[in-house]
Amino acid sequence: MSREETKQELIALIEPLVENEGFELVLLEYVAGKHGHLNLVIDHDSGISIDHCALISRAVSDLLDIHDPVANAYTLEVSSPGLERPLTKKEHFKRYRGEKIKIKTLEEIAGRRKISGTLQNAGEDNIIIRKEDISLVEVPYRLITKANLWYPKPDIKNNLKGKKKGG
Repeated sequence: MSREETKQELIALIEPLVENEGFELVLLEYVAGKHGHLNLVIDHDSGISIDHCALISRAVSDLLDIHDPVANAYTLEVSSPGLERPLTKKEHFKRYRGEKIKIKTLEEIAGRRKISGTLQNAGEDNIIIRKEDISLVEVPYRLITKANLWYPKPDIKNNLKGKKKGG
């Protein structure tokens, strides 16, 4: 079974349990191998606490012990989406219209495979991003390999120069 097939099997097994506990499975990453890693990112409307992560970790661990879908040993990690949360479903893109995002694509779009800007629209087949230069880029969902909310880091060097001049 391929890594992608294993990942899809894990999602099919784990997502109903996570939803039954009242959470959303935002992302599942699986890395096979001698020191395998299974990372679950969960979310809830009221946020995620360490206790929530522990609850889901125990429940998923018990479920995986019963079904044993992974042949090798692995480390299970459950976490919150964090500030620069991953966008993995159409609903995520629709929910975060107007926010800054960064994406990576399978192939070049407008001459780039990495695009960042403000998410203007999220339709059924694609998203539209307004880049910093105010141009619009249309990106089909099928070409997005990774997407996250994006909070550009402040330009510390320029901020320090401004303080010296002003103060």
